[in-house]
Amino acid sequence: MSTVPAQTEGKIDFIYCGETFHTFYKLYGNITNCSKHPLVVTHGGPGLTNDYLVPHSDLTTKYDIPVILYDQIGNGQSTHLKDKPADFWTLELFIDELENLIKHFNIQNGFSILGHSWGGILASEFEVRRQPSGLKCLILANSLAASSLWNQSNMQLLQAFPPDVIQGMSVGMREPQKFWVALQKFHAVHGCTVKPVPAEFTNTMLQVFGPEGDPTVASAP
Repeated sequence: MSTVPAQTEGKIDFIYCGETFHTFYKLYGNITNCSKHPLVVTHGGPGLTNDYLVPHSDLTTKYDIPVILYDQIGNGQSTHLKDKPADFWTLELFIDELENLIKHFNIQNGFSILGHSWGGILASEFEVRRQPSGLKCLILANSLAASSLWNQSNMQLLQAFPPDVIQGMSVGMREPQKFWVALQKFHAVHGCTVKPVPAEFTNTMLQVFGPEGDPTVASAP
């Protein structure tokens, strides 16, 4: 996986419902003096981090496209809010944060978004609800149109696995460690099939399931 260091890392103030939080970001390339529109990448989950998406920085190295990665609120190096009720974690929250990030970098007149998995849902809803005039390209990577179809497809794929994996996947975040064991076996076939598993991917998952992980966002309904 890419090891290109970010040109800039930092945190952005994000004011929501009268409270100030912080969004951690990584910027690859130069958005000030570049003829190409920057690409904002939204990670999956909800509840994961930007680490596994670092290979997109190759777009900067090879094609001089500025790339912005960030940890959504509640995750990674952004503000954690373990005491917030489940109804705090809404699409509007994450859309507001994404819009705040775009305004911070002053790229609202010309930018693209790549949304992976849940990040694709976030990016799609951002486009539909806010209709940003500066959005030049929307890329959906391994995302879903309907959670019902996604769940149905997962259950079809799970029929090839032993009962312990099916059970572990079924309990989900109600029993995180059982879910994590099953998820690793499922991902080895239908998720990250690279061997050995890249450290960036493992580190991302441990942000939820590791001993120091925070499952707050991943557990929200």
